[in-house]
Amino acid sequence: MKTTKLIKKTLSFHGVYLYILFAILVILFCPLIGAESLDIKRIIQDLQNKSISQIDTNIFIYQRLPRVLLAFITGAVLAMSGNTFQIILRNPLATPYTLGVTGGAAVGAYLAIAFPFLHLTIGKISSVQFMSMAGAGLIVVLIYTASRRKKGLSMNTMLLAGVTISIMCGAFILLIRYLTKPHLLVSLDRWTMGRLDTVGFDCFYSILPLVICGLILIAVHIRSLNHIALGEEMALGHGVDVACVQKYCFIGGSIATAAVVSVVGPIGFIGLIIPHIVRKMSGFDNRIVMFGCFCLGGAFLVLCDALARTVIAPTEIPVGVITALIGGPCFIYLLIKKD
Repeated sequence: MKTTKLIKKTLSFHGVYLYILFAILVILFCPLIGAESLDIKRIIQDLQNKSISQIDTNIFIYQRLPRVLLAFITGAVLAMSGNTFQIILRNPLATPYTLGVTGGAAVGAYLAIAFPFLHLTIGKISSVQFMSMAGAGLIVVLIYTASRRKKGLSMNTMLLAGVTISIMCGAFILLIRYLTKPHLLVSLDRWTMGRLDTVGFDCFYSILPLVICGLILIAVHIRSLNHIALGEEMALGHGVDVACVQKYCFIGGSIATAAVVSVVGPIGFIGLIIPHIVRKMSGFDNRIVMFGCFCLGGAFLVLCDALARTVIAPTEIPVGVITALIGGPCFIYLLIKKD
C-alpha cells in the first residue's frame, strides 16, 4: 500500500514537468501559426542582429508574441481562479462567472463602449479596461459585504449573492444594449465573445501587476486550501484560519480575474473545465493542481486562439466561441465518464 502511494505521488510530481514542457512547446510553436506564414530563419537572424528589419520579425514581435503571452496569462488566471473558487465554495461548478465578477466587468465595459462621455484613459489603461475593472471591483465589494459574518464569510451567502448579482448584471447589459446606438452593438458583441487581438505589449503589461498580486494571494494559501478541500472542520482542527484563507483567496482570484477580463472579455469554460481535467490527471494536491491549472489553462487558451485565427483565415473566430465549443462537450464527457 505504501509503495503504491509513493508511486502515485512520484508520478504526480513528475506531471509538473510535463505541464511545464507542454506549456513551453505551445508558447514557442503558436506564435508561428497564423494567416501569414513566417520564416523562422529570418526571425532568428534579426534577433541575433538585434534589429527588426524583416516583416516576419515585426509580425512575430509586435503581434503574435504579445497575443500568445496575453492568451497564456488569461487562461492561467481563469483556471487558477476557477480551482480556488471551487475549493473555498465547495462547489464543483463555481467559477468567476458564478460569483458575478465577470458580470460586473461586462457591465463596466459595456458602459465604456456604449457611452462615449465615460471614456477615460489612464496611462496605458484604456477606458474599457478601466471601467471593466471598476465594475468587477464594485461587485467584489458587494459580494464580500453581503457574505461577511462575525465568524467569517458565509460561503452559501457568497454563492447565492454571486448568482443573484450575475442575473442583475445580465439585466443591466440588456438595458445598456437597448439604449445603445445601433452601430455600437457590434463592438459590444465582439467584447462579449472574447478577443485577444492586440498590438504590442501594452495590454499585457497593464494587467501584469494586478495579476501577480492576485495569484500571490492564492499561492501563499495553497497548503491551507488542501485542508479546506477536506472539510472546514478538519481544516480548523489543523489550525487553519478558514475565514482568513477564504477571504484572501476570494479577493486574490477576483482581482486577477477582473484584470484579465477587462482586456480580453468574458471567456468561458476555462475556469470550469481545466481544474477538473487537472484533478483527473494529477490528483487533489493543490500544490500540483494549481501549477497544472496555470500551465494547462494558459496553454489551452493559446491553442484555442491559434485555432480561432487560422480555421477560416484571414477572418478570425472570437476565441470565446472556440473555448465554449471545446469546453462544453469536454465537461459533459467528464460528467458521464465512469472511473
